Amino acid sequence: MKTPKNAIVILLDSLNRHMLGAYGGTEFETPNLDRFGAGAVRFTRHYTGSLPCMPARHDILCGALDFLWRAWGSVEIWEDAITYELRRAGVTTQLISDHPHLFETGGENYHCDFKGWTYERGHEGDAWKTRPDPSWTGAPAFGRGHMPYDDSRGWFRGEGDFPGPRTMAAAAQWLDDNAGHHDRFFLFIDEFDPHEPFDTPEPWASKYDPEWEGPHLIWPPYMQGAIEKGIITERQAKQLRASYGGKLSMIDHWFGKVLDAIERNGLADDTAVILCTDHGHYLGEKDIWGKPGVPVYETLGHIPLMIRWPGVAPGICEALTTSVDIHATLMDLFGVAQRQRTHGHSLIPLLSGAATSVRDWVLTGVWGREVCLVSEHWKYVRGPAGANAPLSMLSNRWSTMPTHVLPPYEALPLPDHRAVLDRMPGSDVPVIHQRWEDGDAVPFWARFKPKGNFLFDLAADPDEMTNLAGGPHEPALAARLRDILIALEAPLAQFERLGLEAPPTVSRPAAEPAMARS
Repeated sequence: MKTPKNAIVILLDSLNRHMLGAYGGTEFETPNLDRFGAGAVRFTRHYTGSLPCMPARHDILCGALDFLWRAWGSVEIWEDAITYELRRAGVTTQLISDHPHLFETGGENYHCDFKGWTYERGHEGDAWKTRPDPSWTGAPAFGRGHMPYDDSRGWFRGEGDFPGPRTMAAAAQWLDDNAGHHDRFFLFIDEFDPHEPFDTPEPWASKYDPEWEGPHLIWPPYMQGAIEKGIITERQAKQLRASYGGKLSMIDHWFGKVLDAIERNGLADDTAVILCTDHGHYLGEKDIWGKPGVPVYETLGHIPLMIRWPGVAPGICEALTTSVDIHATLMDLFGVAQRQRTHGHSLIPLLSGAATSVRDWVLTGVWGREVCLVSEHWKYVRGPAGANAPLSMLSNRWSTMPTHVLPPYEALPLPDHRAVLDRMPGSDVPVIHQRWEDGDAVPFWARFKPKGNFLFDLAADPDEMTNLAGGPHEPALAARLRDILIALEAPLAQFERLGLEAPPTVSRPAAEPAMARS
């Protein structure tokens, strides 16, 4: 096994592990992802960390789980993205993306420390065009209302004009132009496909549902029980799933062009290539659609990770891993360290065969919702013990994702007179700590209906059909979750909200202690 000079990370958004041929999927065609997987180490127990889109990218680029402290947000002032340290170490860094959230409120600063970055315009919520092409009529939005994509879509004249194909073509071109010109490089391809809108040109649009008549359904409803409640019909559900499949197969086709560029430029011998995602996407499993406020079931949280590493034979790794471990692996590869506290473990010992595991638990979730612990063969989802309160948010960049449906201060209320200055774990930089009580206006992400606790034996019940919460195994897992939250120095409000005994505290200047201290 050799240490690569370079690294390429390819993140495909909302990539469903169970639909990839490399993981046994047969519903849709993914020949290039399968081709990549055939030469890679396929991780079979890789899970999400912070959710959804931007929090997951924070895991990878900053290395710290942040869903216990804040909602969707940018790089904070007490931390750096990995690209800052890579630039200091002389590594050439390049971002190529069509991901609109990287360039919106709540996504600031992730691109800033790349030496170069390219943004391919027009996907989903990107405010690109100010008027639509009237020749395109669109498709049902299922309550979304007008989206920026409605103004952009008609300007794509052919397949090569869609943001995903343009992003992959730009990445292949960058490799052609830059291979051999840098001592070391890090290329991050952040591709928003197959995220909705599941909109593709022919032949992809009709590939998996050729009998469909009328505009293709490209926007899934975000809810549980869409069919049961009559929001969509069984026939529409089939069309939505087929539309996702069309976009998956289209981006797979263009991903092949990146693989071709890697091969023709002779990069396989000195470049690590990591294929990952931020999360999966519900497409009717348990009649769930999109990413609504439900527990992190396997469809969303159990995600693909495939790594090609020079000198490492392809195969399967069954060790438990999560998104912050990608960050730790890159830090290890390039021999750099970060100033902020991070939570990942390098995967290089797994790739080299020096270890068979690097962690025995994963924590995943969305801020303000359930906290999910995955350990051994258990998944334990802990919800609020009563009302979803109190809620704590710690941030010096008071921003969250644009929802396109709520005014900014409704999506994220401003700090008020209750805010105090606190400290993040591992940092002495003051940070605003806001606490919300039951009855307060709360951030967008916390507006969900808690459904209690869930406990699944994933070995015996991989489809998560039998909830064992309340049984004899829950107390031990609740205690383990508490220990992990203490080790991570989670806000005390998390313990209170989840009905877990708060740990001892250390007095802090200026205000009542807000962070747990182990």
